[in-house]
Amino acid sequence: METTTERRRLFATEKVGGRAVYRVQAATVAAGILLVLYYRATRVPAAGEGRAAWLGMAAAELWFAAYWVITQSVRWCPVRRRTFKNRLAERYEENLPGVDIYVCTADPYAEPPSLVISTILSVMAYNYPSEKISVYLSDDGGSILTFYGLWEASMFAKKWLPFCRRYNIEPRSPAAYFSESEGHHNLCSPKEWSLIKNLYEEMRERIDSAVMSGKIPEEIKLKHKGFEEWNSEMTSKNHQPIVQVLIDGKSQNAVDDDGNVLPTLIRVSALISDSPVILNVDCDMYSNNSDSIRDALCFFLDEEMSHKIGFVQYPQNYNNMTKNNIYGNSLNVINHVEMRGLDSAGGCLYIGTGCFHRREILCGKKFSKDYKEDWGRGIKERGHENIDEIEEKAKSLATCTYELRTQWGNEIGVKYGCPVEDVITGLAIHCRGWESVYMEPQRAAFVGVAPATLAQTILQHKRWSEGNFTIFLSKYNTFLFGHGKISLQLQMGYCIYGLWAANSLPTIYYVMIPALGLVKGSPLFPEIMSPWATPFIYVFCVKTLYSLYEALLSGDTLKGWWNGQRMWMVKRITSYLYGFIDTIRKLLGLSKMSFEITAKVILCGLIVIANIPIYEAMFVRKDKGRIPLPVTLASIGFLNESAYETYITKAKF
Repeated sequence: METTTERRRLFATEKVGGRAVYRVQAATVAAGILLVLYYRATRVPAAGEGRAAWLGMAAAELWFAAYWVITQSVRWCPVRRRTFKNRLAERYEENLPGVDIYVCTADPYAEPPSLVISTILSVMAYNYPSEKISVYLSDDGGSILTFYGLWEASMFAKKWLPFCRRYNIEPRSPAAYFSESEGHHNLCSPKEWSLIKNLYEEMRERIDSAVMSGKIPEEIKLKHKGFEEWNSEMTSKNHQPIVQVLIDGKSQNAVDDDGNVLPTLIRVSALISDSPVILNVDCDMYSNNSDSIRDALCFFLDEEMSHKIGFVQYPQNYNNMTKNNIYGNSLNVINHVEMRGLDSAGGCLYIGTGCFHRREILCGKKFSKDYKEDWGRGIKERGHENIDEIEEKAKSLATCTYELRTQWGNEIGVKYGCPVEDVITGLAIHCRGWESVYMEPQRAAFVGVAPATLAQTILQHKRWSEGNFTIFLSKYNTFLFGHGKISLQLQMGYCIYGLWAANSLPTIYYVMIPALGLVKGSPLFPEIMSPWATPFIYVFCVKTLYSLYEALLSGDTLKGWWNGQRMWMVKRITSYLYGFIDTIRKLLGLSKMSFEITAKVILCGLIVIANIPIYEAMFVRKDKGRIPLPVTLASIGFLNESAYETYITKAKF
């Protein structure tokens, strides 16, 4: 029988098991690291050729030791959360708060409207009162093609939403639902299933055809006044604010085929709603769990802990990865280990998508024990003004000049001017006294698309590492900005990602210097049979085995783990190095000289790394393995001649 306290709680917090094994492993690895550092400090070669290389190795190992300590901050006591949605329904079903959902897009070619509308339809179909949902599409590119896709979605929603409710289907993205399995029609009659599928595919074909042609049929433009907002002079970077309500949830005509109220559907945020809870999702990250809102509200409405919680973050999951994850894009260990560890320290990171916020915290609200949320606002305050009048009022809010000389982007809203504005926004929220919660339900809440090529992977990690390193070197450094505001454990947790870029230098040094053989007569590592070899071997083996253990527990395969380790090295000497250099250049005012990561850049980098032994033989070695000078000069001459011929050939064409 439940106690009074258990009946009152809407969620439970449970410690993740296996901590005793982890702590024994961590203690022994720490001892091994100390022995390695002792070996370096007590056996420094005499002044000469090998001393500088030895000290460099010692500095790299000291860096790795410090970084290892930082990574342990999220592994000491991770937690998992469990919600009780039945208790939420018993107490609050008649008084559930409104939720505003923001979907962001920018380019109809990079982010096809057919992809965007599947995400839109998935969040419109939540297992939640439709009249309390408002869905906003924020299109930075101001594309008429995206607006057309949204208009098509507003028509299809009248069929799709009743279908989702009638058969309680998952997922509620039509693209994902119809692609996952043909067996879904067992839930309903084959005739109805085929009808809805055909309607969806016909809609998708119309949208894709419009994108390919770059034009909207004239007869379609006559069906909604919103198409009149576009003219031939508009571009993606120069257009007036456009605010259009495609489904007005207050209108008597806004109903689906079953007569149920449809969620409000809006292009660009406006004055239409002011709900106390905000969800933001990327346009390629569809809702995969129709109960995600209710799970989040179990934290916001819990009688004991809700007043502390500023946002609820769900993990990023992908549906396009191979079983063994060849490019190492799985976030399984981050999702299952590191984010849970951050949660135990008072706040997981805000990762920019799949996150529910209190609206007030995005408006700069500081935590106060006396603060009381008005969960009823947003619904009751949606007035009776004509929707056209509201659209006109809202246009001023959508202009790029609205926030000039204000606190928007600084103290209010998402912080600007950083490649990872989500992380710095979450840090600011934590430093204002709020905590966050990491919710990882059994069925993934959101599913998106991972980078599908090596170039995309390198580029994504370059952007992440650069952004986090920029934060580390700025006034928002967690040890400075967070001092006295968040726990030391959480400060260290943020730095795991803040130091990704900086890890590139000691990694490259540690890999290249021994390979180049720059130390003569004084090896950089103890002989394999020496007792001093034991701590080196032990630290390497135990850390590797524990990495494998974490990966397997998190859902990776053995080969997938190996691919992740391989890509870990590739990213450290490419993505993180490029991110480090770009960050330093920006600090020095040389931002126009930033790297542009392309497939050629990546290929050249990998070729250089693969040929390090040849460069060593050409320019470094002085023994019998050295390439003769005439051969070196001839190869350089041949290379220059080939480059000149290539240049002349291209110039002719």
